[in-house]
Parts: sequence; structure tokens; C-alpha cells
Amino acid sequence: MSASQPSGNKSFDQGSLSGELDEPATSAVAYEVDLPRIERAVREILFAVGEDPDREGLRETPARVARMYRELFSGLHTDPRIHLQKFFTEKYDEMVLVKDISFNSMCEHHMLPFIGKAHIGYVPNGKVVGLSKLARVVEEISHRPQVQERMTEQIANLLVEELGVKGVAVVIEAAHSCMSIRGVRKPDSVCVTSAMKGLFRSNLSSRSEVMNLIYGGR
Repeated sequence: MSASQPSGNKSFDQGSLSGELDEPATSAVAYEVDLPRIERAVREILFAVGEDPDREGLRETPARVARMYRELFSGLHTDPRIHLQKFFTEKYDEMVLVKDISFNSMCEHHMLPFIGKAHIGYVPNGKVVGLSKLARVVEEISHRPQVQERMTEQIANLLVEELGVKGVAVVIEAAHSCMSIRGVRKPDSVCVTSAMKGLFRSNLSSRSEVMNLIYGGR
């Protein structure tokens, strides 16, 4: 397999995490979502668009929306790096790839969902994690107001910082409802973003290999 360290002293482009990923790791939810405040806001929106929030069909809508936002934004109050702090020491230096990790997130520009799949490949440097931990990282990073470009970088940087991997490749494909149901209205469009670090940035054969493993069967 070609995902091996290239010769020469090439620098490792690790990038950086921003904002919420710089906080200390914790497994507890320290913040209680203000459901009554969301309910009041939803009632105001219904009034503003000319609806009657007290009619039968809408009477419980504000409470439903509040609970929905608590679920969709649950990643705001957790630190995904905690899932990578339980690892196994293994002498394995070939690629590990987990494909087609489904997710849903909320576009922070229009507060509409984008839904897709994440593919994560990495070359360990003595540490491997359970495959489900990668899915949990995607789940928590996606469950917050997001943009796809930042989400892609955050996942890649997290593996670099917590596992010290030799290389990581993250590819995300998603359909954005803010583009399909409003504005330009192109329902068949898909956005693809990638973040390549370490070997996958500096070694063309490693990058080609991971992309072929992700897309080769399509």
C-alpha cells in the first residue's frame, strides 16, 4: 500500500482548530438549552408570517421546534475530542478508512439542514481508535450551526491533534437544502469538501489511493 512516509524532511501541515474545539475535553453537557425562550421565538415567527400560533395545528409547534433544536444543536455542548482519548497501541502504519458515515447538520447561514456522508482515512502513528469513535466525532461536530468547509477541517485537525497521525484525509459530500428549496433551487447539487493533512497532502500517491478507495467503485 502506498500510504507510507515519503522520504525527505517535509513539514506536517496540521492546520488548527478554532473556537469550540479549543476548550477542555468533557463528556458532560454543561449547558441547559433554554427551551421556553425558543418557544417564545417560534411563536413570534409564526405571528410575523401571518399565522395564528394558537390554532389547533400550531399550538404545540413551538415546543416541538424547541426540542428539535436541542437535539440538532447538541454538539455545541460536548467536546468531540473525548472520543479519541481512548485508543489502542498498534504497530500498524497503513491506511485506515471509514467510508459513508451519514450525518445531518444545520447550515448556520440560513438555519436549514444539509445532509450527507463523511469519509475519514488516516495513517496511524502507533495509535488506533475504535471505528465507532470516528462516527461519534462526525456526529458531535455536525450537531451544531456549521458550514461544511469548517466541519471538514475540524474533523481532520482533531485526528492530527489527538492521535498524532502520519496523515489524515477527510472528504465530505452533502446536499444543502438552503440551495435546493430556496434561492437558486438546484435540488440535485452536491457539495464536496476535502481536508488533506500530512502524508495525504505531501504524497500524491497516498492522496490518489485514498480517493480511489472512496470513489473507485462508483
